Amino acid sequence: MSQRPGTPEAPSLVLRLSVPASDGFRSFAADLAVKVATYLGLEQPDAGSVAATIASLMETIQPNDDLSEITFEFHQREGELRIEARCGSRSSEARHPLPL
Repeated sequence: MSQRPGTPEAPSLVLRLSVPASDGFRSFAADLAVKVATYLGLEQPDAGSVAATIASLMETIQPNDDLSEITFEFHQREGELRIEARCGSRSSEARHPLPL
């Protein structure tokens, strides 16, 4: 995240995070997602809703066990924050509008 969001040369991928599926790392992923949303311009309570999105994505992809790895990708694209979650062959995504 070395470039400010919204600059023409800024890449779409803001951050990629891989964590074990265990409960302790789920809260870490949610906290980091809120930080990414805030960095991209969302303010509370909108940024806080991103934590709920992370929980929903994890529920959707349902890791097999605590040893599974979940990968989250945070993209800034076309005025929105897109979050992709993958675990094994399962994937899901969610979108949040960003302020103009």
